[in-house]
Amino acid sequence: MNTDVQVMPSRYSLFMQGTVAMIPLSVAVIPWGLLAGSYAIESGLTPIESQALSAILFAGSAQLVATGMIKAGVGLTTMLLTTLFITSRHFLYSVSMRDKIGPLPLRWRLALGYLLTDELFAICGNQSDKRFEPWYALGAGLSFYICWNLATFVGIVAGSYIPALNELGLEFAVAATFIALVIPNIKNSPTFVAVVVALVLSVTLNLLQIEGALMVASLGGMLAGYLVETMVKKSS
Repeated sequence: MNTDVQVMPSRYSLFMQGTVAMIPLSVAVIPWGLLAGSYAIESGLTPIESQALSAILFAGSAQLVATGMIKAGVGLTTMLLTTLFITSRHFLYSVSMRDKIGPLPLRWRLALGYLLTDELFAICGNQSDKRFEPWYALGAGLSFYICWNLATFVGIVAGSYIPALNELGLEFAVAATFIALVIPNIKNSPTFVAVVVALVLSVTLNLLQIEGALMVASLGGMLAGYLVETMVKKSS
């Protein structure tokens, strides 16, 4: 008689597993949050507006770009279009995870859709439909959201009392975080080519001081990856 019984993890257990899995990325993003909070204060936003930016927009790279454009006096339309482009990768994330999140109730789709970040996609994006657990994803996404907002709050407070906090080199956390996210996902030639092309274009165009370097590099990387993937499929 087989007495083996498969015990399903509880909701709390799955939630805590997701929280623990996200800890390395939550810690890595703290300097980035400090920078975002202090930079928002430096750009002329009030503490409430600065915190609301993190609580509502919840997008590190977009926040830094938006606050920089506010400081430079850029128009609202240009700011919105730039922010939309920077965060457009989340459309790809949502399409990739549609089969996992689509069957869930509306409250789950709204919650996980709002919490979907580069970090959450890195944690849950490669899980199969059968392995995907919404409570696990909620624990990972919500813990990261709380950590991000706490870090920006500290940055806001520090930015109000410590001048030129953004000159301490905290912006390296932005690059370090994305390196940690990208490198483990380079598992085939199209992805490798996309990353290399985007890297080379970004560095080269920035050295040449060409405006829109980030956008051009992103589009160039995606196009290169698509072309390589097409060639691989034709040859196979």
